[in-house]
Amino acid sequence: MAQVESYKQGTPCWVDLSATDIEAAKTFYSDLFGWELDAMPVGPDLTYYMARLQGRYVAGMMQQMPDMAASGLPSYWASYIAVDDADEAAARANAAGGTLLFPVDEVPNGSGRMFFASDPTGAQVGFWEAGSHIGSGLADEPGAMIWSELQTDDVSRAVPFYEAVTGCSSETGPAGDLGEYTTLLVDGKTVAGAMKQPMEGVPPFWMTYFNVEDVDLAVARAQELGAQVHAPAFDVPGVGRLAVLADPNGAAFSIMAGEGAGSP
Repeated sequence: MAQVESYKQGTPCWVDLSATDIEAAKTFYSDLFGWELDAMPVGPDLTYYMARLQGRYVAGMMQQMPDMAASGLPSYWASYIAVDDADEAAARANAAGGTLLFPVDEVPNGSGRMFFASDPTGAQVGFWEAGSHIGSGLADEPGAMIWSELQTDDVSRAVPFYEAVTGCSSETGPAGDLGEYTTLLVDGKTVAGAMKQPMEGVPPFWMTYFNVEDVDLAVARAQELGAQVHAPAFDVPGVGRLAVLADPNGAAFSIMAGEGAGSP
């Protein structure tokens, strides 16, 4: 897959970074992934940066809001899942045991409508109703998203929430050292994964995987740029080579050179 023109409901479609130091983040990701950044004012003293590859937007980033910084919230990547109607999805999220963190809101210039919620295990996720902005215009290309994965302490409690909100389905099977792995499917196509949180003391969250051509080279370059390595490069048979990093602001993300799009 390369260019994307639309996303079916239930499919992860966008990610953006809330950075404690936006200038450091801009430098790091532009160098690591070759992103070109377009600055878009979204409020008084507030700018949202859209990252471009091959002329298409693939991710966003912005300076963390002052109240978030004051509370000690770290930098983080947020994931967004496509929905056909944000109001209906928000109602289903409430009914399915989720908590609305930010109500449905209209994004300026007709880009779309969105809300944020936490699932019953506490993982925060955005839901996006596309307007002029569908989400990432590229997928599974170097520098673009290749996989999204829920890491939670209770997969069996979390997954029914996403099924109820988006209508996706799920399959769970053995996964070697991981024990088991759950995949989320839309119209029979695998779109995301869910697994038991592998790191103790880490709250449930959605992990973003970015595609790279060579994981080992990307890890080395990321370290030169100030990243920390949470999990050195490793191979997953039938999937590809992966590594888990934290950017200079501490935001966790993964990189992957895949044998094909699919669950780690």
